[in-house]
Amino acid sequence: MVDTKFSAPSTPDWLTGQLLIAMPSMRDPRFAQSVIFICAHSEEGAMGVILNRPLRAPTFTDLMRQLEIQPIPPRRELPLGTGGPVDDNRGFVLHSADWADDGSLEVDGAHVLTANLSVLHAVAEGGGPQRARLVLGYAGWGAGQLDEEIRENAWLSTTPDEAIIFDTADETKWQRALANLRIDPGKLSGLTGRA
Repeated sequence: MVDTKFSAPSTPDWLTGQLLIAMPSMRDPRFAQSVIFICAHSEEGAMGVILNRPLRAPTFTDLMRQLEIQPIPPRRELPLGTGGPVDDNRGFVLHSADWADDGSLEVDGAHVLTANLSVLHAVAEGGGPQRARLVLGYAGWGAGQLDEEIRENAWLSTTPDEAIIFDTADETKWQRALANLRIDPGKLSGLTGRA
């Protein structure tokens, strides 16, 4: 089940459902050139999944075999990625809102996060959500931490782009996310200043 302490707030100025784009100056190698979909953001903290860190192993079929989810091979496969450094042995499926389960977290009306095996059973049988990606782990921030990182010029934010969220061209997602903001990464500065 999804951790309920990260429930999506109703205040419109929160980052829930937005994409975070790491600035070129990001020093943490776990997040350098990352694009993160924010699943929840409130006074208690924030939670999201990295969209551009593919996993080559295990494959989706290998994972279904390990979890003993039938049929093997599955009728449908999902791209696998590293969602972040927190709880990295736990799977999270970010998917379209056309499918949900009791344990699913509705993010923004168009996207849902499910962290139980029911979604994997549905996908393996050829059903489940139309668009989905499976990640291991997530990115998490404590109360006010993400807000402070944004003030320190570590991240940009933008509206979600379905291709960036769900396609498998992971090596270009950071550049495409910046291009959606009409930003050339070579012209970005990581310096902050005060007037």
